[in-house]
Amino acid sequence: MKAVLLDDFGGLDVLKVGEVDKPSPKEKEVLIKVVATSINRPDLVQRAGKYPPPPGDSEILGLEVAGVIEELGSEASGWQVGDRVMALVGGGGYAEYAVAYDNHVMPIPDSMSFEEAACVCESYITAFLNVFMIGDLQDGQTAILHGGGGGVNTAAIQLAKALTPNTKLIVTASPEKLDRVKELGADLVIDYTQTPDFAPQVKEFTNKKGVDVILDHVGAKYLAPNMNSLAYKGKLVIIGIISGIKAELNLALMMVKRQQIIGSVLRSRPVSEKGEIISEFTKRALPHFAKRDIVPIIEKVFTIDEIVDAHGMMEEDKHFGKIVLKIAEA
Repeated sequence: MKAVLLDDFGGLDVLKVGEVDKPSPKEKEVLIKVVATSINRPDLVQRAGKYPPPPGDSEILGLEVAGVIEELGSEASGWQVGDRVMALVGGGGYAEYAVAYDNHVMPIPDSMSFEEAACVCESYITAFLNVFMIGDLQDGQTAILHGGGGGVNTAAIQLAKALTPNTKLIVTASPEKLDRVKELGADLVIDYTQTPDFAPQVKEFTNKKGVDVILDHVGAKYLAPNMNSLAYKGKLVIIGIISGIKAELNLALMMVKRQQIIGSVLRSRPVSEKGEIISEFTKRALPHFAKRDIVPIIEKVFTIDEIVDAHGMMEEDKHFGKIVLKIAEA
């Protein structure tokens, strides 16, 4: 089968398109003929050699797929050959065929295209897990979502507007994305290039109360302003560390305000745990995609042969929403 392969770990030049053997589904897996996948920032980290797949998962890049079930494992249940599905995978998405555990698969609503479905499993489930299941964001509360314009951030805004419509959203974004983030539903958008310490603006916006949930992928640089922005019993959920791993923490403030700092990664969770998360997402969030209350935002669709350009767009942070990789025709 055709797939994106790595010559080595490194920059864009290590990406190539080649031929590898088609995978076979194990007992509780399904084989999916992939129509589309998407580019996610962890793919770039894996390409650099710093984010290996979980043991037993494919070394091929790609964390989500949309396509049609081609074959069922001997003990796979809940699906039939020919079903239109989207799936979360530990690896292997950048290929004509991929395997997924049967409980990591969701049906594609009739109203969705394969390209739209290819955007859902990594970004939207990551946002849902961390903002709603871990952060426990409730309707009427206030949240900060960092990284305005990225896949997880736009997903989190859309999910919040659908699931907790009275929530107030504060989003940090680069200058060129401020307007689009505002149009998507953010109540306050902060230009992080001009305001690295956003806490004063947050306190003013919330009448000194602070926010209930923060979704952060920045890490060390934002720890102090994040904690200063959190309300009493607020939760900081950290899903990335692009600015570093070490920062000074005011323990007294955290204790007095009973704040929580929670680290979270989706990919390395046990198979059963990911299945439970996907089941909850299917029940609570997927109906909104079917009704088109939530429509994945696609910046551009590339072909598999344009993989270098697709990764280049992600590296340069020129996208808003998702970058899709078209593998084959439906």
